[in-house]
Amino acid sequence: MTSSRPGRDPRRGSGPRAVHEGADLAEALNRAAREARRQSNAVTAGVYLLDERHRDLRLVLAGGSAPSLFTLPGRMGLNMPSASVRAWRSGETTVLIDPNPADPEQEHVLPYPYVALSTPITSGDQRFGVLTVLRPETFGDYSHAERAALEDIGYQLAGDLTRLVKDGVSVRAGSMPVLVPPEDGVDTSGDTPGWGVPSVPGSAGTSMMYPLRRLAELLNRATTIDDVVAAAQYCVMSPLRARALVLASVSEGRLWVLGHSGDSSGIVRNLHGAGVDAHIPAAEALNGRPLFISKNPTANSDPLTASRIRSEAYLPLNGDGQFIDLALADGRHVVGVCCLSFSETQRFPPEERALLGMMAGLLGAAVERVELSAKQREVAQCLQRFLLPSRLPDLPRLSTTARYRPADVNSEVGGDWYDVIKLPGDRAVLVIGDVEGHAMESAAVMGQVRTAVASYATEGHRPAAVVDRTGRLLADLGTDLTATCCVISLDTLDGTAEVALAGHPPPLVRRPDGSTGVLDAPANVPLGVLTADVYQGREHTLESGSVLMLYTNGLIGLHSTDPEACARTLLGSGDGGCAPDLEKLADMIVAEFCAPQQRRDDAALLLALYEGAQGRDEPRSASLHIQLRDLRGANKARRFVRDHLDSWGLDGMSDALELVVSEIVTNALIHAGSDVDVRLRAFEDHVRLEVRDSDSNPPLPSPLALAEEENAEAEHGRGMLIVEALAEEWNSSPNGQGKTVSLNLPITP
Repeated sequence: MTSSRPGRDPRRGSGPRAVHEGADLAEALNRAAREARRQSNAVTAGVYLLDERHRDLRLVLAGGSAPSLFTLPGRMGLNMPSASVRAWRSGETTVLIDPNPADPEQEHVLPYPYVALSTPITSGDQRFGVLTVLRPETFGDYSHAERAALEDIGYQLAGDLTRLVKDGVSVRAGSMPVLVPPEDGVDTSGDTPGWGVPSVPGSAGTSMMYPLRRLAELLNRATTIDDVVAAAQYCVMSPLRARALVLASVSEGRLWVLGHSGDSSGIVRNLHGAGVDAHIPAAEALNGRPLFISKNPTANSDPLTASRIRSEAYLPLNGDGQFIDLALADGRHVVGVCCLSFSETQRFPPEERALLGMMAGLLGAAVERVELSAKQREVAQCLQRFLLPSRLPDLPRLSTTARYRPADVNSEVGGDWYDVIKLPGDRAVLVIGDVEGHAMESAAVMGQVRTAVASYATEGHRPAAVVDRTGRLLADLGTDLTATCCVISLDTLDGTAEVALAGHPPPLVRRPDGSTGVLDAPANVPLGVLTADVYQGREHTLESGSVLMLYTNGLIGLHSTDPEACARTLLGSGDGGCAPDLEKLADMIVAEFCAPQQRRDDAALLLALYEGAQGRDEPRSASLHIQLRDLRGANKARRFVRDHLDSWGLDGMSDALELVVSEIVTNALIHAGSDVDVRLRAFEDHVRLEVRDSDSNPPLPSPLALAEEENAEAEHGRGMLIVEALAEEWNSSPNGQGKTVSLNLPITP
C-alpha cells in the first residue's frame, strides 16, 4: 500500500522545528526520529542514508524500545522487499504488512511482528535516504493522518539535511548506528508477561535482551551441533518456558533433526525425514516466515483432551547459502527450522515474537557455520583416510600394527602418515612421517610425500637415498610446507635395520629382555628444506623378539619436556619375558596419550615385532584376502585355516579355529561392509588368528540379533558368543582405518 503527496514544500508541515545552520547531524536525526515515533504511535523509528557506493541503505540512527529497536536491519540492499527500500525506489510513502491467513489458529507473520511505515527523505533532486517507523501489528494499519505526518517529518528532515550539506556538514552513514532509548512515545514491552518488573517501563524489553545476548555469546563459541542445542535449551527454551525444543536442518529436499531437548519425541517422529513440501507446520515455516499456533480449549472441552492442547512456534533459520541452498524469493537462504512446543496456551505478544525472531537468526547462522565446518572436516578426513594405507601387508617374520588419531574438533585435518612396504628378498620398509600444518594442503602434500617415499623404496634405494630424493622432490613441488620422516629398511632374515631420519624423532626398540633403547641415526633436516649435505643413515641389528616403535610428535609431544623418555616408558611397560600382543600394546599407548580433550594435533603410531626365523627354514605364518562380495568367503577362510594347520602339524586345533574364523569372517563381511584380511601365525606355544576389516565399530557378543538403541552402530550376532566360548580371550582394536579382531589359542601337547 503506497501513498504520496508530491509538490509539498519541505520547509512546511507539522514536523520537528527546523534545525539551525551548523546544527549537529545526530541531533537533527534524533529529533526527526523522536517526533516520528510520537506522531505515528510507533515503538521504534530509524533513519537510513544511502552509503557512499550508492549500493545499500545503512541505518544511521534508531530510537525506541527494546527489543523492537534491534529488529531494524543495519544494512539493506536496494533489491530487498522491505518498506524502506520500496520507499527509496518509488519515492513514495510505503507500508509493509502481511495479509491475514484464512485459518484463525495459524498466523503467518513477517520475520518480526511489526508493521513498517517508510517515507523517503528527499529535497528536489537530492535523495538522502528514508525514515522508517515500526509498531506492533496488533495496533492495525497506519491511518491517513499518521502517514501524512510521517511525510511531513521526512520533508522537514530533508530540508534540514540539505542545509547541513550547504554548511559543509558531511551527511553520510557512520560505521555503526546511533541508538537512542525511548524518552516518550509508545513502549509496549511492559505488556509482555513474564519479563522484567511490570511497574517499570522498559524493564521487560531490557530483560528480554539478556538471553538474546547470552545466546550470541554461547553460539560464538559453539563448535558442534550439541553446543548449539545446549545454547538453545539454556537461552531459548528455558526463558520462554517451552516444553520441548527441536532443531532441524534442510538437506536434499527433506528435514533432518539435528538435536532436541525436553518432551520432544513426538515432534522428532513427525519431523525427521519429512519432505520440505509436506503439510506440517515445520515445513510451512520454511517459506521464511515464522508460524505460531495457539489453540484455546473451549468451556465444554474434555479435560483429558484439554490437558494435551498446547501452543507451538516454528521459526525458520536463515543463513547466507554457504551450506544449504533453499533460497527464498528475497535472496535469503533457509538452513533449517527451530520448533518449540508449550504445555500451556501462549499469546505470543509482539515483543516476544521479535525476540524469537532474533534468536532464530542467531541459531540459523550458528547451524550453518557448524554444519559447514563439519562437512569440510568430513571431506578432509575422508581424503586423509584414502591417503593412508587401508591395510598393512602380511610379512613372514614381521608383525605390524598401526594407529592414527585425528586432531580434536577444533583443528583441521593433519598430515601424519605411516606405511609398511613389502620388498623382495625378505625385506620390509617401515615409514612414518608428519607434514606440518593442519589444513587440506597438509593432507594433499602428505599424499605426495607418501607416494614418493613408497616409490623410491620399491625401486630398491637405501633409506638415506629415499629421504634425500623425497626431500628434493618436495622442494620442487612449489609448496612452503615441510615434512619430517623416519624410514627403516629391515632384513627379516638376519635382523639388519638401516635407519634414516629427516628431522623426525628416532625409532625406539624394546629388546627381548624388556629393556628399551633408541635406534640412533643422524637427525638430518626435514624434507623440503634445501641443503647441500647428503642425508645419512645408520645400521643396527635387531634381536629376534624386538619391538620397534615409530611415532609422530602429536602422540606425546604435548605431555612432557622429554617426549622420548615418555615413549620409552610406554614401550617398556608389560612383561619383558614374552613377545607382546602388538594390538594391546598399541591400544594402551593410544589410550594413555590420545584422549579426545588432549588431541590438539593428529598422531600416528607404528609398531613392529621382529620375530626372526624361529629356528625354522620358513616361518609358520599365512594370510588370506577375502573380497566384500565373495559369497564363499567364510568357506575359503575355513579351508585356509584347515590346510595350514595340517601343514604345520597342528591339525588337532583345526575344528575350533575353523569355527572361530568362520564366525568372525561372516560377522565382518555382513556388518563391516568391507574386504577382510585373515592372518594365521603359529608360535611355539600358541596359534594367533587376526581378522582385519575397515569398520572401527567393535563386534559385540549378544544373544539378540537386534541391538539395543545405544549400541545401534555396533556389530551384533550370535556368532561372537561362539567365539567368546572357544577363545578364553579375544580383542578388537580400532586403528583409525578399521579394526583387527585377534585371539590366541594355546597349543596343547
